Amino acid sequence: MIFVDEAKIYVEAGSGGKGCESYYREKYMRYPRPDGGDGGKGGDVVFIADRSIQTLLDFRFKQHYKAQKGGNASSKGKKGRDGKDCVIRVPVGTILRDYDTGLLIKDLNTDKQSVTVARGGKGGIGNANNKTVVAPGKGEKRTISLELKLIADVGIIGCPNAGKSTLISAMSRVTSKIGNYPFTTKYPVLGVVSDGDFSFIMTDLPGLIKDAHKGRGLGLRFLRHAERTRLLLHVIDMAATDGRDPLTDYEQIVRELEEYSEEVSFKNKIIVANKMDIPQARINLARFKRKYNEKVFAISAMEKRGLKPLLKEIKNFLS
Repeated sequence: MIFVDEAKIYVEAGSGGKGCESYYREKYMRYPRPDGGDGGKGGDVVFIADRSIQTLLDFRFKQHYKAQKGGNASSKGKKGRDGKDCVIRVPVGTILRDYDTGLLIKDLNTDKQSVTVARGGKGGIGNANNKTVVAPGKGEKRTISLELKLIADVGIIGCPNAGKSTLISAMSRVTSKIGNYPFTTKYPVLGVVSDGDFSFIMTDLPGLIKDAHKGRGLGLRFLRHAERTRLLLHVIDMAATDGRDPLTDYEQIVRELEEYSEEVSFKNKIIVANKMDIPQARINLARFKRKYNEKVFAISAMEKRGLKPLLKEIKNFLS
């Protein structure tokens, strides 16, 4: 599946149906009686959040959406039918903005939440209720920008190749692509972690690099999704398998979060020392603890060691 978290589409509500100008005549009537009905209202364009949808991919292939036009009226006071609404379903967590002004329309952050972004035109008025026929109204037109920020309980952050994908695969039922090279994860991956009656949503976010807050690499797209999480798991390659220093990696991620926003940098986090099955990791973990007064959970995601204490800590926070 290709993950798409930004899109731009054009929407147009339906125009109203025409009102009817007609006259009822009988044999002995001196003056005919106006009996033209009113036109139907045009359909609206409505967005609905749907948790069964994961990305904005469909909007890459279809970018124009139009609601149905209202039906025209007829004689004998018959009203035209109202046009059907154009209903557009998007993932939960989609932010809608007016493309031309940049103003926020709605943040659809709960399932089934909806918003009308373009209203259909009023139906034309027939001569049964008016001396003259009134023309129908036009449907609203606008360009909408869509931005998806995933909603998850726990977000896994860290430098590329820190073992984030391995961790989410070990803790949840999701199967992430795993490889011993950076940027294996090209887009966020959601997984459900269950422990008895307790469950939560975890997301594996693309790895951060220096200057991610400026948009370098996958930075801004990653950080956008981190905003929605309740808790961050900061995963560190404590074995330094890529030749990087774990302490420098930790400092870099903390700095990037601070540069991006205070909201993200002050989120609750759990520090996870990964790849503890490699001997060098124990040496580096001792260095890390000497420098930072932080609680650290030592694990091996590959061998699924140390996951129970980590899961208990996550449960305690989320409960």
